[in-house]
Amino acid sequence: MRISEFQLKDIVNVTNGKKLGRLADIELNNATGAISALIIEQNGKKFGLFGKEEEVVIPWMHIVKIGGDVILVRYGETEPNEDER
Repeated sequence: MRISEFQLKDIVNVTNGKKLGRLADIELNNATGAISALIIEQNGKKFGLFGKEEEVVIPWMHIVKIGGDVILVRYGETEPNEDER
């Protein structure tokens, strides 16, 4: 798969079903050349005077599924405490 194909896909959080944004960049493992994380630019300010876009880093192990139109990821999950189990 090419990086240009990744960039066309929406990235959706399976925890809450919300769209996180689009792929802005990737992190590569220097030793293996494998992708170690996806960097997502979230919707918001676009290089405005009062701030820049927020970036979200999704480690490769948090990617659930790469489909034809979307990439499903786990983001923002917390471990349940003992009372919630």
